[in-house]
Amino acid sequence: MTQLTLVDIQNAANRIKHHLIQTPIVSSSLLNQWLSKDIDGTHQFYFKAENLQTVGAFKARGAYNTLAWLKQNQQLPSHVVAYSSGNHAQSMAWAAAQFGIKATILMPKEVSKVKAQATASYGAEVILCQDRQTAEAKAGELAAQGAYLVPADDHDKVICGQGTCMLEELSQCPDVDAIFVPCGGGGLLSGTVIAAKAINPKIKVFGVEPTNASDAAQSIATGKIVKLPQSPDTIADGVRTLAISERTFGYLKQTDGIKLVTEQQAIYWTQWLTHLLKLTIEPTSALPMAAAQQWLAEQKQPQKVMLVLSGGNIDHASRQQVWSQDLISGHQPSLRNYPST
Repeated sequence: MTQLTLVDIQNAANRIKHHLIQTPIVSSSLLNQWLSKDIDGTHQFYFKAENLQTVGAFKARGAYNTLAWLKQNQQLPSHVVAYSSGNHAQSMAWAAAQFGIKATILMPKEVSKVKAQATASYGAEVILCQDRQTAEAKAGELAAQGAYLVPADDHDKVICGQGTCMLEELSQCPDVDAIFVPCGGGGLLSGTVIAAKAINPKIKVFGVEPTNASDAAQSIATGKIVKLPQSPDTIADGVRTLAISERTFGYLKQTDGIKLVTEQQAIYWTQWLTHLLKLTIEPTSALPMAAAQQWLAEQKQPQKVMLVLSGGNIDHASRQQVWSQDLISGHQPSLRNYPST
């Protein structure tokens, strides 16, 4: 496999720059103050609002870059296929519509209804499958019949597209100390570590998974790819992948680690960030904040931290699950006293 570089990500940025949104960096002075009580100085948190991206997620970057690269090389297919639990599905449907080609998207039946309907609204054929394994298998069958398969992560041009998020971030907010991003199949994390380490090797890059979906962390720990037996039970539906790929595994080894957070932590920070940032986010977007809180507990000096709000597509069922739990009452975010309820 080709070793991707910053130049590859810069080329991707040139392909997509007139077609996707340069999303803003947002922050909360109140959050900075709350999480800086135990140090001499103030931590600074910056959030890359990819929930405001086209289709409501960073995945649009990789999808568009892949098709633009294919067209640039006179290889644009007439039919693309993808399998996904949500945001990659919407992104491929949207990107295919931009290029006027057919898209078939395979999704597990437990997928968010909002994401499934949104995918269909872009003109794609949506096929609901028994589970993620079945969706992946059927996508492979369609690819064998001539459709072009665009994986959510295991593709160089997808990774480069996702890497444009970090390239953009660091032009908007340079000199950060650490970056935290969600990790499902590892495409965003791969693109992030390529871009960040090339721009500034001193930046620490962490991936974040739910403890219920820790295949990447297990893979790093054991030195070989660990595949989950079934779609993980986590509210963070954006990271319900079964395994990382050999391609992304190579880049994930270059990170400073994979942090794990609980379902309670994901829900807690979905509640707080929605309130503090005045933005709609999905639980996957809250994973980096939970992990950053853990990391900051070990830091004695003020840190400048960048976190990616990966998406904002949250359906009614997930919203109810988040807000039915009273984790915030009586608690401000604290490094030492995490709520036990």
